[in-house]
Amino acid sequence: MKNLIVPIDFSQHSLKGLEMALLFSRKMHVNIQMVYVQMKSSEIYAGPQLEEKKMAEKKFEIIIKEYSKFLGNESRLRYIVKKGKVYEEIVNQAHSYKESMIITSTHGASGFEELFIGSNALKIISATDRPVITIRRDLASPDIKKIVLPIDNIPETRQKVVLASRIAMAFGSEVYVLTLSTSKSQHVSQKLEAYTRQVIKFLESAKIKYQRSTSFGENPAEMTLEYAKKVKADLIAIMTEKVSAITNLFFGSYAHQLINRSDIPVLNIKPQEIHLPRDFSTFGEA
Repeated sequence: MKNLIVPIDFSQHSLKGLEMALLFSRKMHVNIQMVYVQMKSSEIYAGPQLEEKKMAEKKFEIIIKEYSKFLGNESRLRYIVKKGKVYEEIVNQAHSYKESMIITSTHGASGFEELFIGSNALKIISATDRPVITIRRDLASPDIKKIVLPIDNIPETRQKVVLASRIAMAFGSEVYVLTLSTSKSQHVSQKLEAYTRQVIKFLESAKIKYQRSTSFGENPAEMTLEYAKKVKADLIAIMTEKVSAITNLFFGSYAHQLINRSDIPVLNIKPQEIHLPRDFSTFGEA
C-alpha cells in the first residue's frame, strides 16, 4: 500500500478516489499518484493530443495545490499523463511499483466512460493482482472505523484477512466478520466454522477488535450489503476471482453486484497462489 494509484478524469466522481487516498495518507506514509490516460490516435491528431496533455497537466497542478494541504505523514501527491487503453495503462502504472493499490471511482465522465461505467469497471480488477478499492458514490465517512469481512466456504476467502487487518491496524478499525452460507449442509457448516475460527484467531493475534455474525440466504452479495448497511460499515473486503472448480461466492455476478450496488467502498482482492498455514496465525508476515 506504499503507492496508491488513482485514475482521474477530472470529474467530481473520479476525485472521490483521491479523497480516499488522502485518508490513507493521514494514517501512513504513501505516494499518491494520479493518472490521466489519453486515448491513442494517429499522428494527424498529434496537435490536439498535445493540447489535451497540457490541459491535463494544468488541471493536475490545480488539484495538487488544492488537495496537498490534506496530506499527512510526509506523503506525496503526484501525477502522470499516459497514452493508450485506460484500464491497461492504470494497471501498468500500478505494476511499475513493487507494492501498490488502486483506488478508483466507479463513475466518471468523458474519456474515462469506458473504464468507469457498468461492467467495464471490472476490467481493472480482472487485469491486476493488486488490491483495488472501488467507490461508487460520495464517501460516507471521513474515516475507516468499520470493515466488513465476509467469509464463504472457499479456502482463499481467508486471504483478504491480511490486508483488511493491516488497514484495520492503521485506522484503528473494528472488523465485522460475516460468515455467509447458502447451504444447510453439515459439511459446509463445519468448513465455514473452521475458516471463521481461523480468521478470528488471526484478528485476536493482531489485537484487532472484531464482531462476528452469521447470515444464511440465496444471495451472498445481498446479504453482505444488507449487513454492511446495518452496521454502518466504511469498507467491505471481498475476493474477486474464481480460483477453483468450486463456485466462489464473490466471483462474477456477485462481485459485480457488490461493486455496482454498494454505496460503501469495496476492497477487491485477487487470490494468490499460496498455501496457508493450518493455524493461519503467521500468514502475511514477511
